[in-house]
Amino acid sequence: MAKRALILLEGHRSIGLLYVKAAQRLGLHPITLSTDPAQYDYIAAERLEAVRVDTDDLDALIRECTRIGAAYEIGGITGFTGLDELVYAAVGKLCRHFELPGPNPASIERCSDKFVQRQVLAEAGVPMPAYRLAADAREVKSAAAEIGIPVVVKPAVGSGSNGVRLCRTVDELAEHTTYLLSGKHIWRSSPRMVVEEFAQGNHYSAHIMGSEVVGITATEFGPPPHFVVRESIVPAPLADDEHRRIIDVSLSCLRALGLGWGPANIEFRWTKRGPVVIEVNPRLPGGIIPRVTQAAYGVDIVTEHIKLVIGQEWDLRRRHLQIAAARFLLPDRDGILDWIDGDSRAAAILGIAEVKFYAEPKTPIVRKGDYRDTIGHVIAASASPAQTEAILQRAVDLINWSITPLPTISEKQHL
Repeated sequence: MAKRALILLEGHRSIGLLYVKAAQRLGLHPITLSTDPAQYDYIAAERLEAVRVDTDDLDALIRECTRIGAAYEIGGITGFTGLDELVYAAVGKLCRHFELPGPNPASIERCSDKFVQRQVLAEAGVPMPAYRLAADAREVKSAAAEIGIPVVVKPAVGSGSNGVRLCRTVDELAEHTTYLLSGKHIWRSSPRMVVEEFAQGNHYSAHIMGSEVVGITATEFGPPPHFVVRESIVPAPLADDEHRRIIDVSLSCLRALGLGWGPANIEFRWTKRGPVVIEVNPRLPGGIIPRVTQAAYGVDIVTEHIKLVIGQEWDLRRRHLQIAAARFLLPDRDGILDWIDGDSRAAAILGIAEVKFYAEPKTPIVRKGDYRDTIGHVIAASASPAQTEAILQRAVDLINWSITPLPTISEKQHL
């Protein structure tokens, strides 16, 4: 009998290895299909099977999956967004082709375009910030004038807060528009930007499997104008009525967009109007949310997602209830990371669930104003919010690093 394989489209620097390990625990052989497998360090470190293939080419993916199917029984196909949100839509198309459980590709494509997503949600009466679509600097300026500064400007297609910025003045608006259109931002399609009202208020994310809200996270960001996550807490400190309203709006989003199979995460801001939807992502959130959810509830949402992918029944019942929080380690300057330490001391503290560094010593640090700015994280869990925060702070205080600034142009001239 052929061994069962789990095919993963692309990888993921924070949750890719979680999927690999969960697949192996379920008796599956993980195989990664990627345009560039070398970009995922864990593939080589774990000696995993990977195949180089253009993940934007559906025919090439079908051929590769057919070849794999000659050697293995394909238990399921899933994947990650990678640089292209539409990679996950390709997962749905492959699942349809090979008659395997998977997401609806049309629903994924609707979500992948933030403007189209907003239009669909608006038609369904879902509360959202005011928004406009812009293709050039003139249209961006006009949209901002109609909505009123401050506004958030973001690529219509993208992920990980890449290219997303809060523009608080006309000068910041012009500067960011120039950046997006000057060739410095990598566009996966023709340049299209969404200009939207800056919804001010606490930030929450609902994490969903199927049509069930597994948990709600409260998120704090680093300093504007960027949206780099500083801390996440599960469960979010919400009153019962607030919790219920977020769930109700979340389910409205799923119905409007034709979702309801597999994972999704929906971002909100709690404004004077209540919860307004910032974004619907038809996939499991990257980063540390799966680990924080497991620390809070004992639910391994990665494993349960894979069970769904391979046709098994999942189990989302909570094993316990704790207050879990994650703090990201954010450098305050660009330069060369000389050293970073304290992870073993921090991990030894009672209540610490995980300490992880992403950056190795002697590597360059170049902040980009998105998820790539983080150089590590710490996760803590306990019975109370205050205790969890104290444990987290104690651990973070034990972690230190040194960054040597890069020489300025004038300094280089004198070298």
